[in-house]
Amino acid sequence: MSDYDPRWAKQPVDYTGLKIVAFLAPVFFLFVFLGNADMALTVCIVLGMVILAIKIRWNLRKHVWFWLVIVFILALHIPLFSMVGWPPGKLPTIFYTMPLGIADFLIISGGLGLAEKFLSKNSPSSDERG
Repeated sequence: MSDYDPRWAKQPVDYTGLKIVAFLAPVFFLFVFLGNADMALTVCIVLGMVILAIKIRWNLRKHVWFWLVIVFILALHIPLFSMVGWPPGKLPTIFYTMPLGIADFLIISGGLGLAEKFLSKNSPSSDERG
């Protein structure tokens, strides 16, 4: 039995991950060049999760409230950039950044979901009211 499915062959390749990395690499190297590798890691994690959440909710891009929520979320992250200092040591960075990145993504997605529920005119909750 083959894993080949002809329906998948017709879909274009999604380069979202490569685009996110291409966008974040210069940001990371800029912060490293400025002498703050900890902040570079924090900024890249936060921006990567925000970009991923935007990609998932891209169908809402025509709503002004969507972009206002994204700006608000980024504004809430500004203190995170300067306050979070990753612990020094020999522990690989992925062990403590991945859970924080996943939690950040879930918070951002939840915030966008709540905003969609309360601010979107064509949401299911507004259709039920008549």
